[in-house]
Amino acid sequence: MTMCATGKEARKIADAILKKRLAACTNIISGVESKFWWKGKIDSASEVMLMAKTVLANYKKLEAEIRRLHSYDVPEIVAIPIAAGSGDYLDWIGESVK
Repeated sequence: MTMCATGKEARKIADAILKKRLAACTNIISGVESKFWWKGKIDSASEVMLMAKTVLANYKKLEAEIRRLHSYDVPEIVAIPIAAGSGDYLDWIGESVK
C-alpha cells in the first residue's frame, strides 16, 4: 500500500507495476484525507491510496519501483500480509505475477 499525491501518480505507478508483473491487481482509492507528522508539525493532505496485490517474494522489487516513480521524499510503502483468502483468488495472484 502507498499513498500518492494525485490520481495521475497512482495510475502511473499502478500501470508500471502491472506491466512489470510485480502485482496481480491494483486498487486506486481517491478522497483519502491524511493527517501526519512532517518536519516537526502536524500536517494534512488529500491523497490517493494505491493498493497492490502481490506475493512476498516481489516486495523488494515492488518497493524499488514505487520509490523510482513516487513524488514524495518519504513515500509510505507498507506490506500488509493476507491472513486468509479464497484459494482461487490467492492462486490467481501467484499465477499473475513473476
